[in-house]
Amino acid sequence: MDLVFHTLHIGFFYMDFDLISKSINKAKKKDRLKVYEGLYYVSTRNFKKATSLFLDSISTFTTYELFPYDNFIFYTVLTNIISLDRVSLKLKVVDALEIFTVIGKIPHLLGFLNSLYDCQYNWPDGANKIGPLFASPLPVYMREVRTVVYSQFLESYKSVTIEAMAKAFGVTVEFIDLELSRFIAAGKLHCKIDKVAGVLETNRPDAKNALYQATIKQGDFLLNRIQKLSRVLLFTTALHCRKK
Repeated sequence: MDLVFHTLHIGFFYMDFDLISKSINKAKKKDRLKVYEGLYYVSTRNFKKATSLFLDSISTFTTYELFPYDNFIFYTVLTNIISLDRVSLKLKVVDALEIFTVIGKIPHLLGFLNSLYDCQYNWPDGANKIGPLFASPLPVYMREVRTVVYSQFLESYKSVTIEAMAKAFGVTVEFIDLELSRFIAAGKLHCKIDKVAGVLETNRPDAKNALYQATIKQGDFLLNRIQKLSRVLLFTTALHCRKK
């Protein structure tokens, strides 16, 4: 088993994802394996999968051969910030005793977490202060962070001026206009830009309407199946009648 974990070390050193994946499949020590798996998902930019694995390992962390516990908390907090909703983030990270006792030792991380949770987006050089995630370029991670904070900001409004949003984030109107255009085009933000009026209008998906539409589709599918079955039964009955 130690050989498997040594192989994982080699895989992470050379960023050989195929070797990492094969070694993870061979490992049996689940508690230690979760940290390795989480780090693998961070390396491949699958932050949501890394989140649950890191959270499960907080109280059972023993993977000191990989990195110190402080580093583990660092990765745990950063992945959770972009993966959990505000209620879950409060419960599992902000108020978590295991994290609270360590996070103050990690430069700038507590300030970064609190600024996002408290909706204080104009935090000077916040992105540069926290440093890059292991094997995940900082711009990639910060793009995910911006998706979260933009959505969080817009959630409070039905419409808001671009100027007001730019001021909240401490950037120019031109920058926020370009940023939002990219995120909207990628389907990451549910809003539209009225450039003439200089206003953002949110158009968040209606969960009830989506459920209604899904129910209608399922009902139509079931009705079609019943109609096909009834035709088969009628045909079978007709054949039996002819034979008699």
